[in-house]
Amino acid sequence: MNRYETSGGALAYHDEGTGPAVVLLHGFPLTSYLWRGLIPALAFRHRVIAPDLLGLGASDKPAGAPLDIRAQAGCMSELLEHLAVDRVALVGHSTGGGVAQLLVEERDDVEALVLIDSIAFDRWPTEAIGEIQVLPADRETYEAADLVVRSALRLGTVEDQLTDADVQAYLAPWAPPAPVGGLFRFARALDGTGLKQLERSMAQWDLPTLILWGEDDPFHPADVAERLNAAIASSALGLVPGCGHFLPDEAPETIFPIISEYLRANYLRLPHGHQAPGPVLVPLGGMPLDIEEEPDAEPVIAADQEVGPSA
Repeated sequence: MNRYETSGGALAYHDEGTGPAVVLLHGFPLTSYLWRGLIPALAFRHRVIAPDLLGLGASDKPAGAPLDIRAQAGCMSELLEHLAVDRVALVGHSTGGGVAQLLVEERDDVEALVLIDSIAFDRWPTEAIGEIQVLPADRETYEAADLVVRSALRLGTVEDQLTDADVQAYLAPWAPPAPVGGLFRFARALDGTGLKQLERSMAQWDLPTLILWGEDDPFHPADVAERLNAAIASSALGLVPGCGHFLPDEAPETIFPIISEYLRANYLRLPHGHQAPGPVLVPLGGMPLDIEEEPDAEPVIAADQEVGPSA
């Protein structure tokens, strides 16, 4: 991984492929490992930048620097400036979706947005995060960090689809002798501040926005997705049945081709490549429908947008 020293600390990030940039922003308590399947799916058309958020993964875990989503958005902007990115699409999951929303509001070079089971409005932090936030300092142990990560993955998925290797990859940043304080500082920084005021300004956003949500997300219910879809006039919503909070781990075969094709059509504005295998896109409109977990699944989209499973 690459590293860049921001004002808050060093960010570790993947930087693969060439073309218009796509930034992938993971949530708590995970890392950029979440995007292990999406990075190669996008890198043949895009420059894919996938950081570990400050305080998590291989990025610095500073004791004194702020780790809230406003600070995270500031660090992301510093990284984009360093990388000379002048147009970007953002894909944000969970906490990363909140960071992405702030970047849309603060920057004028964001041209497309994908939100996956994102924090939003005043509907965060969750009750589970609140329990972590009140943990006494003397109980911030490796065993507690292990429990936080394992519990999130267990409670946030409908079926146990992660391999032991996947779980260990998410636990790796907190394995002894690594300090675990960053995990708990990050949790305490999830203060519910910064997104509520965006609901009014979202009506003025005109960038293509795809919202993907696990229908059975126990942390951020699907009504949050519907509220986002109502607030952002240029958005399209897809609900994935039989899935919880961690869609990139639970349904990669469903959502990664959809994201790739959505960005092809609505960010790159490239014509559909009919030589590629898969069904021809049919633009749809109307009310949001569920995405069935089938190879030919498509979310319902706005009349001026395209999305489909053929990348």
